[in-house]
Amino acid sequence: MGLKVEPPEPPELEFVDPNEYEDATIAVDDGTDVDYRREELQAFLEEGAWEEAFTDWIDDTDLEEREFEIARDLELFGDFDFFWDDFADRVGYHAPGIPEDWQERSYHPDLDTWGTVSAINAELTEFGQLVCVLLKEEYIDWEAQYEPPEDLPDFD
Repeated sequence: MGLKVEPPEPPELEFVDPNEYEDATIAVDDGTDVDYRREELQAFLEEGAWEEAFTDWIDDTDLEEREFEIARDLELFGDFDFFWDDFADRVGYHAPGIPEDWQERSYHPDLDTWGTVSAINAELTEFGQLVCVLLKEEYIDWEAQYEPPEDLPDFD
């Protein structure tokens, strides 16, 4: 389908422990401070990864312009979080979404159905995944530092 809209600004990544999100779990093996590499990821987003992923996403999104404008009005794009998950050797993310109590809270005047809410939430999740894949494939040149314990069973 595709929309003809300008990309929003990339989010400002701040320190949040990803384990606080309901949709992300990061394994930490020894309780030490974890480097989620947000500064490097922020630089990559600003250098073009965000806009490139947005262009790819917007060309294939099923969102209608009205739904996209709701997400923009609610500044949901600014609420994305991206972080390095060293244990899984991947970029993890948290996608923002419209909460389940949107009707009680009069969240946005143009939100009128669960279908609209579901479409926005699903497409934001898909966009977040596209950003992660692009970052890993095109921008990240580091290797995971996680070393599994030597006493793991050999399943070969």
